[in-house]
Amino acid sequence: MALHPNTVPHARRTRRLRSTTTSRRRLVATSLAAAALLASGGIASAATGEVAQASTETGVSLSTPPQFLQVTRPVPVDYAEQLQRAAQREVERLAFEKAEVERLAREAAEQAARAAAAAEAARRPAVLVPADGTFTSGFGPRWGTNHNGIDIANSIGTPIKAVTNGTVIETGPASGFGLWVRIQQDDGTTGVYGHIDQSLVSVGQQVRAGDQIATMGNRGQSTGPHLHYEVWAVNGTKMDPAGWFQSRGVPVPQGQG
Repeated sequence: MALHPNTVPHARRTRRLRSTTTSRRRLVATSLAAAALLASGGIASAATGEVAQASTETGVSLSTPPQFLQVTRPVPVDYAEQLQRAAQREVERLAFEKAEVERLAREAAEQAARAAAAAEAARRPAVLVPADGTFTSGFGPRWGTNHNGIDIANSIGTPIKAVTNGTVIETGPASGFGLWVRIQQDDGTTGVYGHIDQSLVSVGQQVRAGDQIATMGNRGQSTGPHLHYEVWAVNGTKMDPAGWFQSRGVPVPQGQG
């Protein structure tokens, strides 16, 4: 269909008008959006300023990063090792208790032994005559010479005992005595036991009063089985045994001479 000549320009003007209107609308919308964006930025800026001012006034910094709770990872528990250690501690405890019981028992035994020794020492006299028997001779002149001790007669094998605590200083053969034992006694004197049949001690041995040291005999220059006992002072002087015994509270009957 053929258009009227005036119709074509009119259509063109209509399209341009529509395009212009659309552009104007877009411009207005863009302007409005920009205005809204600027307005919101101003508000945000203002709010940020107020918050910053409040933060400054209160001393609270909003720039501090958030804090996170540090949680330590649990360490795996080795129950087998714990049980082994507990068992070891129990073994050590039992060993300690056993050792303690043994120590206490040992101390108790030692204390009992000391008490028994003390009781025995209390019962045992500090000084005693060396043998049982008959006093046949005393200290002094006899048969044209000096008899330097006392004689106690009895059968061969009669026990001879230490007169005091002391130390054996000699045992063995001796001129005139046949066989003897010499003991350094508790006061420094020397006890001489002559004509013995058998010695039961050795040099250096410690003896106590009443310990058997020999047996009675008939060796050497002897008229019969007996013990000849002498006491020598520290300087070697022969002392009267009867007087020495009496000075220590032990009475001795005088011999027949």
